[in-house]
Amino acid sequence: MGGMLERPSTKRPRLGFLGLGWIGRSRMQSLAETGLVDIAALADPSGDCLAEAAALAPAAAQGRDLDDLLAAGCDGIVIATPSALHAQQTIAALDRGVAVFCQKPLGRDADEAARAVAAARQADRLLGLDLCYRHTAAMQALRDTVRSGAVGEIFAADLVFHNAYGPDKPWFYDAALSGGGCVMDLGVHLVDLALWVLDFPPVTKVSAQLFAGGQPLTSRAQTEDYGIATLQLASGAAVRIACSWNLSAGQDAVIGADFHGTQGGVSMRNRNGSFFDFDAHHHSGTSSRPLAEPPDDWGGRALADWARRLAQSPGFDPAAEEFVQLSRIIDRVYAAGLAE
Repeated sequence: MGGMLERPSTKRPRLGFLGLGWIGRSRMQSLAETGLVDIAALADPSGDCLAEAAALAPAAAQGRDLDDLLAAGCDGIVIATPSALHAQQTIAALDRGVAVFCQKPLGRDADEAARAVAAARQADRLLGLDLCYRHTAAMQALRDTVRSGAVGEIFAADLVFHNAYGPDKPWFYDAALSGGGCVMDLGVHLVDLALWVLDFPPVTKVSAQLFAGGQPLTSRAQTEDYGIATLQLASGAAVRIACSWNLSAGQDAVIGADFHGTQGGVSMRNRNGSFFDFDAHHHSGTSSRPLAEPPDDWGGRALADWARRLAQSPGFDPAAEEFVQLSRIIDRVYAAGLAE
């Protein structure tokens, strides 16, 4: 038969990786181990980062920037660069007809995120975002239990992510580059988990308090190191989030999610201060039964899921609109949290 044929779904996508620091290399290695893709090209302005990644994928072409990856003829690009670059690099790749999987945040504000999603829709290309905690066994089990109706109607939720450390790259502390502090870094996961578990309901009201060095945040030019926010949902339910950097938490991290229903509750907790090990439980009165527990190798699952979908079809997934809704709520948290 003559003419153009669709790429068979059994063919492995050729991927390029842009940004090869710890998270970029970690995601690349986890995906390589699945055998789902061919790692075709690597790019990073740092020779050291490039060399470390090349040791994991020696057959991949090497370059320094996005143009080098696009020249390599990739089907998709995985972006793990500083936040200020995410939207523009995502849009540039999509405009060339290349699918994208990006580290969060997709944009420093909702306008950047919306433009990236619009580019994906216009190009009819798959756009993914590394909202990795959705893919933990604990959160999957928690969501399934809520969706089953086993805890009744959810009327409140509390989610926390306190990090006893802070980011190790200076750009995280420059709001012009990062878009914000701990809310942009950690709070985005909490807001996403709450909305994802509850099927992205409308948020009718947002209140917040943000702090930098123990003092109320007065300008978006600052980066907050502690934030709390309450989201009121259209159902009347309340979602509270709290997150921080460099908090005296008594352990490496405090990560948790509680959803309170009219007939019971569910919870997720990190085990022994771990950033990686999580338990989930279903509560009824004073009794509790486990839903999930470690070990659980979840770090690369969001990327692997995107890669599987890319192999099946490179077309736009309307679920990407959730990324814009998430970013709009983060914008509302910052607007509500600035001290008068």
